[in-house]
Amino acid sequence: MAGSWIFYTTFPKIPFINPEFKNIAQFAPLLGFLIGTIQSYIFVFLKASSWSIYASTLICLASGYLITGGLHLDGLMDTFDGIFAGKKKRLKAMKDSKVGSFGVQSLVFITLIQIACILKIQDQIIIVLPICLFWGRFSNLFFIEKFQYISYKKKSISHKKFWNGFKKESLISIIFLLIYIANQLFSITSQAILIKFLILILIGIFVSHTIPNILGYKIGGFNGDACGASVVLVETTMLFIHAILL
Repeated sequence: MAGSWIFYTTFPKIPFINPEFKNIAQFAPLLGFLIGTIQSYIFVFLKASSWSIYASTLICLASGYLITGGLHLDGLMDTFDGIFAGKKKRLKAMKDSKVGSFGVQSLVFITLIQIACILKIQDQIIIVLPICLFWGRFSNLFFIEKFQYISYKKKSISHKKFWNGFKKESLISIIFLLIYIANQLFSITSQAILIKFLILILIGIFVSHTIPNILGYKIGGFNGDACGASVVLVETTMLFIHAILL
């Protein structure tokens, strides 16, 4: 957990614990939920402090970029540059430190969708955003399980190297998800809202499984950039679906 804390966020090191970077992906969904919760309360606090809905939305998103250091957005841009560069030049394009036009377009496109979704969700953000960020990072567990690691860097952390299989690596996240679902089942009083909630859980499983599959087949495996792209695409898709159904 300490290694995941450092690798996936810009938070300071956890005191008195020496971080290890083995099997850190299993803790990423929980961190996603935490980050989403922090962003949600920032939004609510600003809105309650007479900030406009638009300003609150932008600060909410910016806080997420600050917490993660833009790690997943960088992966999104590199992955889209690679996909549109063609099969032969894919890894070369992803390796290039310069961002191409398709990378920039993907960032703008995704950011605009996220802004629109938060503006639609507004006060429901505390319920919606954390679970969307959870699914985004949960998708990487499917990604790592199914595909081989491809690297264009001399030094990189391969999640596959210490991988213990999907069942073991996803156990913490599944236990957390079951607790989350149980809590919601006890708190939801409307049958219509309950059905909608269960449908959204099923959609979350489907989306977090499908998007890394598409990316994996497209680039012929997975790496850090592709994992980052999967995180962003899944959480944005789930945000959009929530915004439509709420």
